[in-house]
Amino acid sequence: MKTLHLIGSAEMGGAERWFARFLGAMTRRQEKVEAVVRTGSALARRHLTGVPFYELPLRTVWDPLSRVEVSRLIAGSDARIVQTYMGRATRLTHIRPGRGRVHVARLGGYYRLDPFRHAHAWIGNTRGLCDWMVKGGLPASRVFHITNFAEPVKASGAAERIALREQIGLSDSDCMMVTAGRLVEVKGHRFLIDALRRAPAEVAGRRVRLVILGDGERLLPLQRQAAEAGVAGRIHWAGWQHDPAPWYQAADLVVFPSRDEETLGNVILEAWSHGKPLLTTAFRGAREIARHGEDAWVVPCDDSAALAVGIEQLLRDAGLRQRLVQAGLVRVQKDFSEAAVIDQYRALYAGLTGAD
Repeated sequence: MKTLHLIGSAEMGGAERWFARFLGAMTRRQEKVEAVVRTGSALARRHLTGVPFYELPLRTVWDPLSRVEVSRLIAGSDARIVQTYMGRATRLTHIRPGRGRVHVARLGGYYRLDPFRHAHAWIGNTRGLCDWMVKGGLPASRVFHITNFAEPVKASGAAERIALREQIGLSDSDCMMVTAGRLVEVKGHRFLIDALRRAPAEVAGRRVRLVILGDGERLLPLQRQAAEAGVAGRIHWAGWQHDPAPWYQAADLVVFPSRDEETLGNVILEAWSHGKPLLTTAFRGAREIARHGEDAWVVPCDDSAALAVGIEQLLRDAGLRQRLVQAGLVRVQKDFSEAAVIDQYRALYAGLTGAD
């Protein structure tokens, strides 16, 4: 069964990385997929290798010409499932029921529901998000929970790890913490920078350094905060990484300081899949999937002191780090594997279209 997938973003973020990851996995598993992305977008430029795609301007959510262009493309497609991601693509996609196609809107956050109500079915990547959609008036029988899967790990050796560290002035004996995410308020970077101020500069004779993967509107305020806190020299700003895998592989600890509004948090799955100990805040998604002291060390949101204590405790306790790593690897294979998630999508599409 062919499926058509639309997203209107210009730049990359968590939702866009998921879009490319999901369609790549569908293609590898011999599913017929096509994508529609914004003309000149980061997805179009470099992230859809092996996935057939079209580019449309997708100008604004109110643009009548963009809506006509989307409708024409859908009319010319033989896809039975049209799946949209986020607000722009969903608002521009309108398919009347009974036309042989099903419009599925996938939500990855607690967006305003009105722009999504005209879809025929809805997918949420956490149970909490699905419950929220039903409470917001969407029919429970058409709301489906399918989580994300972890990105396949690209193995790297000790030489690559050491080389990457040397590029940013770190030795193999330094403690390298990595955090990943757009530099926006919900990601909680300001609390992590304050935690770095509170945490020891060295643990067990090893320097503690933080690598921030990401870019966004909060870059300059965060850099000012780091300078004022006296920790600017302990932070490396790596910018947005199209392939963060080498950074995860080089890390000793992954820290994810998001605020409560964070829906799922793909960084949790990425830390587990790369076999790295995880320190995370107890945001919505983490409360649903992470288990404190078993597969992650979980501290309250917006609590710099708790983050600092967690950093020191994990860097001092190698046994604890190893236990978290082993449990995280088990969780990925059991609950967040690519095969299991793709099978859920296959079953959903078959059920929605009445296919055998």
